[in-house]
Amino acid sequence: MANIYFKITFKLFDGIVVKPTKFYCKCAGFVFSLLKPNWFTWNKYSEPMLRTLEKKIFSILKVPYRGWFVDIGPVVGPADKVWTISLNTESKKTPLVLLHGLGAGVGLWCLNLDAFAATRPVYAFDLLGFGRSSRPTFSTDSLEAEQQLVDSLEEWRKEMKLDQFIFLGHSLGGFLATSYAIRYPDKVKHLILADPWGFPERPQDLRDLPLWVRALSTVLTPFNPLSGIRAAGPIGPWFINVIRPDITKKYAGAIDESLIPNYIYQCNSQAPSGESAYHCMMSGFGWAKNPMVNRIDQLREDVPITLLYGSRSWVDHSATSVFKQKRFHSHFKLKVIPGAGHHVYADKPELFNNIVLECCAYADGDSTQLAIEDKPEDEVVSPTKYVFTSFHSDTDKHHG
Repeated sequence: MANIYFKITFKLFDGIVVKPTKFYCKCAGFVFSLLKPNWFTWNKYSEPMLRTLEKKIFSILKVPYRGWFVDIGPVVGPADKVWTISLNTESKKTPLVLLHGLGAGVGLWCLNLDAFAATRPVYAFDLLGFGRSSRPTFSTDSLEAEQQLVDSLEEWRKEMKLDQFIFLGHSLGGFLATSYAIRYPDKVKHLILADPWGFPERPQDLRDLPLWVRALSTVLTPFNPLSGIRAAGPIGPWFINVIRPDITKKYAGAIDESLIPNYIYQCNSQAPSGESAYHCMMSGFGWAKNPMVNRIDQLREDVPITLLYGSRSWVDHSATSVFKQKRFHSHFKLKVIPGAGHHVYADKPELFNNIVLECCAYADGDSTQLAIEDKPEDEVVSPTKYVFTSFHSDTDKHHG
């Protein structure tokens, strides 16, 4: 009975079912039985609060924006809605669409939106299951969950009536943007991958990886990755600042330092949905069960790719050399941003924005040279000890 009780309780608490040992089951069942009755008072999620925080974050924008829910119909749930913002929609240039990573939302693009919207239409949205978007129950099968997310992207595109667009995805967003481009290559005019997750195979030997990555890969396997934020309850924003103080620092000087941890907490203190889909797709915290490196050759050759990495990122970049080999006859550009970590768009926003704008100019056919000049000394060694190098534009293969 204890085993059954714990599985039911834990599924209700954080959206997943695990098969623990009998002893672990009794201990965890007791803990969650204490937390569960007071869940709605312990958890401090508030839709009005999330809306208010987003508005305060966007108060720094100079370009006017519009925000609304896009009804994409019964893609996963009975009536899914995607929270969307748009800027400069009057421009006739190719639209730029932004797709965030795990645990994020549209608010984290605040350091980039003005620069992007200065030249073209920009759209950003909370991925289905994240932020302010609907939170349906995704499949527990990794490939099916991925397909459901890709389906939501396409239904969103249809509702927005976008014929072609430049697709910029960060982390999980880069993984899904690539999956989308493989299935709908006619719609993606340029694929920009910002420190994408889920591309290489999971290495057999994890000893060369940072200790915290190895620890997360082991500890988080049975749990949703952000369950700790929900377990922290009302001290969630403080907890986020303790474990990731660097995130707040990225936005220091631009907005009130309390906004970002509170925004992240409100985005992730809700019942996990897209996060549960991510949990189904991951193999350890840092890798995908169905890595993109095994199917990048399915992406049509005429879809240009720009790959951006932070030189200090924890993400496994070992698939880069395979990408260059498999995309030899396509436009493939690798850019390493010195001093940036995984959140390249916030660590070095000016450099990041310039590179993205040059990619957009290339998509429009009026690019001359990338804003950041590639140099041999840009060679860096990532925390995972994989070596990769940015290279001169004269080595790029431009087609189409």
